[in-house]
Amino acid sequence: MLKEKLEIIEGKEQARMNSQLPKLPLQMIKHTIEEAFREDFGRAGDITTAAVIPESKITKVAMVTRQKGCLAGIEIAKQVFATMDTELEFKTHFNEGDMVNPNDVLLEVEGSAKSILMAERIALNFIGKMSGIASKTREMVDAVAEYKAKICSTRKTTPTLRIFEKYAVRAGGGSIHRLGLDDTILIKDNHIAMGGGIKQVLINAKKYVGHTTKIEIEVDTLEQLQEVLNIGIADIVMLDNMSNAELKQAVAMVGGRMITEASGGVNINTVKDIAATGVDMISVGAITHSAPCLDIGLDFIE
Repeated sequence: MLKEKLEIIEGKEQARMNSQLPKLPLQMIKHTIEEAFREDFGRAGDITTAAVIPESKITKVAMVTRQKGCLAGIEIAKQVFATMDTELEFKTHFNEGDMVNPNDVLLEVEGSAKSILMAERIALNFIGKMSGIASKTREMVDAVAEYKAKICSTRKTTPTLRIFEKYAVRAGGGSIHRLGLDDTILIKDNHIAMGGGIKQVLINAKKYVGHTTKIEIEVDTLEQLQEVLNIGIADIVMLDNMSNAELKQAVAMVGGRMITEASGGVNINTVKDIAATGVDMISVGAITHSAPCLDIGLDFIE
């Protein structure tokens, strides 16, 4: 059972993320992991492990890859095990963002067999999901490597797990769009339709926020883009569902006065040609909402 063990490990075993990645808020990690355990344990806990594993049994296991990919979430997996039992010992063989191959040993865990078995699935779920996102992101990033365009994630994430999924995007070499509704003004087509048109919504947005808050607006046509340029308030323009020819023309029209972001219809087959148009950013919902989990297992060693 969880008892008092539902605490994020501290001190020398505290998660040490790759220096190139943002630190995940410990309180958010703690809360999410605790909720995952409560969901899994239900009313009576792990009745299988309680029934068949002696309390004194000590074991050693290895977290092993079954396929090639980009690693993300190894520190979260460690936090899951440590939340279950602070006396478990770890040996890490890879870092966040590393490319891994089938049969690579990512992490060794040693200690109470009961604790390891109770935490196994939650740890694997986190690392598999996050590594899947990192792998899909890395594929996109590599595809546009010869161009300046950055691959960025969207808000098309799993509710309550966004911070983990955005972290995985970063581990895969991608960039973050918005974390939430509160960090950037992003005026989309429905805002324009309901807010009185492009000029009115831009004026209202400028009045509402301070000078440090960025304003982005979505356009569907080159005519709308020209109107945005004439007004001159926006910092970023999202070029939504435009053809590559239109994107190239839009970049020329902007002439560096705003950040250009391509959106819509982006996949591994189209992303390179989109990047070739000269846009600064390419937002891709699929890297979070459609990434398959990377196949990772936990194997008994001794």
